[in-house]
Amino acid sequence: MNLGTLLLLFVTLIWGTTFPVIRVAIAHLNGAEITELRFLIAGICMLPFAIKASRTAWRDGAVLGVVALASYVTQAVGMEYISANRSAFLTSTNVLMVPFLGLLFGSRLSFQIVAAAMLACAGVGLMSWEGGANWIGDSLTIACALSYAIYVILLSRRIHAHDSRTLAATQIVVMAVIGVIWLLITHPQAEALAALVAHSRSVALSLIYLGVVASAGMLFLQAVGQRRVSAEKAAVIYAMEPVFAALFAWLWLHETLGTRGLIGGALVVLAVILGEWRFTHKVRHTSSA
Repeated sequence: MNLGTLLLLFVTLIWGTTFPVIRVAIAHLNGAEITELRFLIAGICMLPFAIKASRTAWRDGAVLGVVALASYVTQAVGMEYISANRSAFLTSTNVLMVPFLGLLFGSRLSFQIVAAAMLACAGVGLMSWEGGANWIGDSLTIACALSYAIYVILLSRRIHAHDSRTLAATQIVVMAVIGVIWLLITHPQAEALAALVAHSRSVALSLIYLGVVASAGMLFLQAVGQRRVSAEKAAVIYAMEPVFAALFAWLWLHETLGTRGLIGGALVVLAVILGEWRFTHKVRHTSSA
C-alpha cells in the first residue's frame, strides 16, 4: 500500500470514531446543529491558512465546500426519516457512483475497481441494510451519496493545482460561513442562540473533536491522500468507514454486529485489498533455434 492509501485508511478510521461521538452529542443538539457547529470550529482552525489563498484556491475551495456541505446536510436531514443503518447503506452507493460518474470527466473504467466497488457496496449492504423505506429520507440520502461522489471526483481533479492545506482551508472556511448563515436563519432570535450555546456547552469536547480532528484535520489529510490515489480507488477505501464505525460502536457503546455484519465487514476489507492488488502478467519468452 502506498502512503496515499494509508492516509485515507486513517481518515476513514477517524471518521468511524465520530459515530459514538455524534450519538452522545445528538442528545443535546440536532444533526444540523452539530454539522454547523463542527464546521464553524473547523473554519476557525483553518482560517489562518485560508487568508492568503489565491483567487483560484478560493474558487475551487468554494466549489468543493458547497458540494461537501450538501452531502453532510442531506445525510443529516435524511436520518430524521430513516435509520442510521439504512442511511449507511444508501450513502455507500457513492462507491459505485464514482467510477461511472468519472466517465463524464474523461476517466476510464477499470474492471478491477468496479469489481472492488461492487464488493464494497455489497459488504456495507450486509452490514447495514434493513427495511423502513421512506421516500423523503431515501431520496435525501441518495442525494448525499451523489454529492459525495462528485466531491471525491472534483477533489482528485483539483488537488494537484493547489497546496493541500490551502485547498482544505478554503473549503472548510466556506462551509463554516454557510453554516453560520444557516444558524442565524434557523435561530433568528437572541434567545434561540443563547439556548443553542447552553446546549453546546454540555458536549463541548465532542464538538471540538468533531471540528478540529474529524473535520479540519481529516479534510486536510484527505486532500493529501487523494494526491496519490485515484478517485475510484479512494471511494472503495472510504467504504471502510461503516466498518470502523461498527468497531468503535462495539468498543465504546457495546453494540453488537452479528454474523451478517461480520461477513459484510470482511467483504469491505476484501474490496479494499482487491482495489490495491497489483496483478502481474507473466510473459513467456520464446527463442528460435
